[in-house]
Parts: sequence; C-alpha cells; structure tokens
Amino acid sequence: MELDLIKRVYFIGAGGIGMSALARYFKKRGCLVGGYDKTRTVLTSHLEEEGILISYVDELSSLPAGFEVTAADTLIVYTPAIPKNSVLLNYFRDHGFNLQKRSQVLGIISKGQFCIAVAGTHGKTTTSSIVAHILTDTGYGCTAFLGGIATNYQSNFLLGDNNVVVVEADEYDRSFLTLHPDIAVITSMDADHLDIYGDAAQLHESFQLFAKQLKPGGTLFFKDGLPIAEGITYGSDTTATVQALNIRVEQGSFVFDYQDEKVSITDIPLMLPGKHNVENATVAIAVAIRLGIDPVKVKAAVANFKGVKRRFEYVVREDKHIYIDDYAHHPEELRACFHAVRQLYPDKKMTVVFQPHLFSRTRDFANEFAEVLSTVDSLLLLDIYPARELPMEGINSEFLRAKLTLENSGVYSNEEVLKYVKENQPELLVTVGAGDIDTLIQPLKNILTNV
Repeated sequence: MELDLIKRVYFIGAGGIGMSALARYFKKRGCLVGGYDKTRTVLTSHLEEEGILISYVDELSSLPAGFEVTAADTLIVYTPAIPKNSVLLNYFRDHGFNLQKRSQVLGIISKGQFCIAVAGTHGKTTTSSIVAHILTDTGYGCTAFLGGIATNYQSNFLLGDNNVVVVEADEYDRSFLTLHPDIAVITSMDADHLDIYGDAAQLHESFQLFAKQLKPGGTLFFKDGLPIAEGITYGSDTTATVQALNIRVEQGSFVFDYQDEKVSITDIPLMLPGKHNVENATVAIAVAIRLGIDPVKVKAAVANFKGVKRRFEYVVREDKHIYIDDYAHHPEELRACFHAVRQLYPDKKMTVVFQPHLFSRTRDFANEFAEVLSTVDSLLLLDIYPARELPMEGINSEFLRAKLTLENSGVYSNEEVLKYVKENQPELLVTVGAGDIDTLIQPLKNILTNV
C-alpha cells in the first residue's frame, strides 16, 4: 500500500505505545484516524485530546463514520495482542479491508526514506530515543516512532521536516524483518519471546536475518560479543571498534569518554545511570557521527537528554527517600537496573516491588529471575501480569518466590504493597515490571512524600 494513498486509518489496540505513535503520525498527515482499545489510559486520553476517535467497546456500533465500508484509501492497523475473536478485527478481515501489523506500517512509512532502525531484546527504546533526541536537538532533524515517552518531548512521536526516520525494530513475532534500514543497531540478543521462537537459536537467526536487511551501502552497529558476522562493534570493552571509556560516577551522575577510529569526545555527562545506558548512548553517538553531525553538538545533546518514562525514572529523589521506577521485565534488564542502583546508592538497602510479565516468560526464566531477584534486600512480588496469555497451571508468583534464596520476600497484592511501604518507609524503593505496575507509581509517591 502506498503511503500517499492512505486517507483513513483505524487502529485495533490503539493504546499500545508503538501504535499510538503511528496514530499521531497519520493524524499529523491529515488522515481521518480512529481506534479501539479495551481500556482507557492516560495514553488513549491524550490521543482523544489530539482529535483521534477512540472507542472502548469491541462492537461494530463503535466504529466512527467512514470506516464501515471497504475502501482503497483505508488502512486497518492491528496489534498481534488482540484476541482472535475480536469483533472488530474479524469484521475488517471478513470484509476485505487492508489489514497490516504495526511493523508492516513502519515498513510502508520508511520505504523511500533514510531509515535508522534500532533492534534488541532490551535497550532499543532508550537507544532509539537518544538517537532521535540527538538528531532533533542538534537541528539535524528526524521523524521518530518510539517505544516510550521521551521526557524531553513528553511524546513517543517526533515529526521532522526531512526524510530521516528513526524506528524501533521489534523482534517480537519477527516484526523487524519488514524493515530495510540505512543504519541499523542491535543492542542485545538475550533469549526472550520463547513462546514465539522456541529457543535462543531461532531468536538469533532472526536477528542475523535482520542484520542482512540493510540497504546497499548501509551501516550496522552491534554490541560487542553478539553473534553477528559483519558490522561495527560498540561497547565498553577494549575489543570494540566504538568504545565508551573511563566510565565513572561524578556527583551522582555517570560520565564517560567516547572513542571511535576517527573521533574522540571526552567528559560526556549522562543523566541516565548504569553501564548499559552509557553503552546505549555510545552507539547513539556513533550513529550521529556517521551522519556527519558536529561532535560538540552531539555531546551537548547527550548531556541534556532527560530519559524515557519508566526507564530508570526517578519518582522521588529526596534525602529521606529515593524511589526509582523501571520497565525492566527480563532477568538481564533487572540485573542491569539493580547494578546501576547499587553503583549510585551502595550504602542504602534496596526494597524492590516486581511484577512478573507473562506466564511463559516466568516459566522459561524462573531460575534466572530467582538469581537476580535474590540480590536485593527486600522483595515484594505482585501476581503475574498475563498480557496476551491464559494462565498456566502451577506457574504463578508463589512458584517464583519458592525459588528465591532471599528470606525477606513474599507475594503481595497492590493494597498490601501500599500498606507495607507506608509502614516501613523504605529509604530506597524500586518498582520494576512491564504490566500495570505503573498504576502504583502515584500512590507510592504520595506515601513517600506524605501527600
């Protein structure tokens, strides 16, 4: 489907972070945009405020005028997380509408443009957001579709006036194979989504196929040590071509030096903590340097990047209490998060509230989760967030807790978590997870700040 022919777009699952960015894009293009999601959220409310027609009922009667009849200029975008028995999804399928997944639509949009695609089982949202910020802040410009709300812009979508587009290349459901980037980044390839891939080998195969999707003359950056045959390596190890050096903490913030084969930038301050985020910033800098952006401007842009909502986000930062919220939901993401916390606050006891995400992920990585969760001082486990899955017999948060070596741990309801925090007033609180744990953020903040 040609981009210029699209005049009406309907989103099934409009409230997803990636879907909502696309909705904003088509609205900016002057299209009639509508959508459905099962629950009203802050994100869908913002879409409504921007003039996008959102309904919360999976019924034909909820369709806005203009979407009832098949037309060549109408595009239906859906998320794989939508149940197969969805009334709206099946109506559009049965009546011959043009249905595309989000990743396919990104392929349509990026076709004919200079595409920068960031892939990885973790790190892609932060890395793509830093890339988009550098390009925007330096005046180079870009249109960006992000998997999180960039704090500098309070949005997951940036609209530029050039032909450069920055996208997250999602490995779930092999979605990233619809993209053909000019510059590609692979941040990580840890085993995940085994409900889709079966094993790590098949996941690696998909990333290797993505690496071959580059346009002729394109550039691939990948984290040093990943099983990729060709490209430019980056990392904080001396074997990488693009390196983060002299990483240190100064006055509560991370500072590092950048070095590649031609360019050196010293004393770069980064608001985001942790070696993993330094490496994310390093490859973002490499992308900007590859585009010919002045290193002085790049350094200034990195220094004023404020991060992404729910990616090591400070909710409370006071002498009495530190409260950090993070989207981490894979063992390696938790490990990186906790390591960064320990580096910044080595003398404080860490209380963690964790919501496991997906029954299958909890089952597949139970031992790894148990190992990393046992390194905190106190752990409050919430029930597993099912997302797209049905319950699995014997797989629950108590199953995970039983594998821990940490005595100070237990399974709690939301209400019990709030009561615990009110009674114990932890000096260092971290909430982690990818489900609806974010609904606890404001109540917890209120408790710790005595609102």
